[in-house]
Amino acid sequence: MANEKQYKLNTLYVATRGVEEYRASIAKYIQPGDKVLEIGCEWGTTSTLLYERCQNLVATDVSAECLVRARQMYPEVRFETLDVFNLKRAMELGADFNKMYIDVSGLSGYRSLLDVIALLEMYASAFPLEVIVIKSGSLKNFAKRCIAW
Repeated sequence: MANEKQYKLNTLYVATRGVEEYRASIAKYIQPGDKVLEIGCEWGTTSTLLYERCQNLVATDVSAECLVRARQMYPEVRFETLDVFNLKRAMELGADFNKMYIDVSGLSGYRSLLDVIALLEMYASAFPLEVIVIKSGSLKNFAKRCIAW
C-alpha cells in the first residue's frame, strides 16, 4: 500500500509546449544565484537566454557536432556532452544544480509520456532541484487533465 512519506520530492515540474513557452519561463524561474543544468541545448540559443539571467550554467547536448557550433557562437557558455538518460555523467558535471531545463527531441509525443515522467523523477531524486522546466507537449496535456486529490 502507498505511503505518503515515500513521496518526498518537492521539485516543481513545469511542462511547456513549444520553444516560445519554454523560453518564456526563464524570466519566472531563473535567478542570478541559481546553478542551472540545461539538457538538449543543440546550438545554444536557449542557453544564451539562460546565461543572461544566470552565469552558473552547464548547457549539454548529446550531439558533439551541435556543441562545436554552440561553442563557436557562444564561447562564454560552458557546453558539455550529455545523453539525457546518462544520470551518472550528469552528476559528474556538478552535484548542486538547483534548476534544470530539458528540451530533448522525442519527449513531446504521447508515446513518450512515461519516459518523461521517469526522467523527471530520476533527476529530481539525484539533484536538489527546485524546478525542472521541460518542453513536452504530452506532459503539459496530461498535467492539464490532472487533479491532485
